[in-house]
Amino acid sequence: MRVRTYGTSGPVVVVLHGGPAAAGSAAPIARGLADAFRVLEPWQRGSGETPLSVAQHVADLHELIESCSNHARPGLVGWSWGAMLALAYSAAHPASAGALVLVGCGTFDVKARARMKAILDERMTDDMRRRLERIEQDVADPDERLKAKYDIIGSLHDCDPLPPEEDPEAEAVPFDMRAHDETWNDMVRLQAEGVYPAAFAAIKAPVLMLHGDCDPHPGDMIRASLVPHIPRLEYRELARCGHSPWRERAARAGFFAFLHRWLADKLGPSSRGA
Repeated sequence: MRVRTYGTSGPVVVVLHGGPAAAGSAAPIARGLADAFRVLEPWQRGSGETPLSVAQHVADLHELIESCSNHARPGLVGWSWGAMLALAYSAAHPASAGALVLVGCGTFDVKARARMKAILDERMTDDMRRRLERIEQDVADPDERLKAKYDIIGSLHDCDPLPPEEDPEAEAVPFDMRAHDETWNDMVRLQAEGVYPAAFAAIKAPVLMLHGDCDPHPGDMIRASLVPHIPRLEYRELARCGHSPWRERAARAGFFAFLHRWLADKLGPSSRGA
């Protein structure tokens, strides 16, 4: 598992990318925290000889935290799928996480996923639909097909986005569709079997949910699915903000300011606010 590091002082924070398999997608969060924290950005395990599972990703993350956190309990900041992984990790190792931040957290039930699909369908234009149909016909490679689809519909997740930050290292890595499917299918299986979100009752760390009011992931429904198991879940909705707060013109500054303050408060006085 590749790990990029940022910052030289302050409490340790691990940022977890989305996808699954969207390696490098959490780098803007890591860079935004590097002035006050020592940040680790792991690129989660890709596909291989054995199918990927949530348990494997949790085990990989635990190995990283055990080896790099110097016996301190790091903060975990997960985006989208990464937020779900942060919860799964903290449920399996409740003594190892100092604080959790769920940025644009993914869904934990069929109703929330159906609502997200409905929102995306409402936002989609006829031109987008025609272009998506052509991709299904013209692009044979599944990795390339998914990338082409996201290039068309990615904007449906945004409100008023800034230009994306360049990251040549991450952009050079092909998307691992198999890793995505194996990981996500295992998460859905665990939800169907009742493992998640019930297992989150074991979490001891404070949990903050940061969610954009324009994010197609329905924040109110996701919060409602988590609160019975995480009663002290703190929720903050970001105005004029889509799925990626660091990219949003109106929300970026407030997102980082609040994230800095909250992490500094929960992880200790050695970090400074933004």
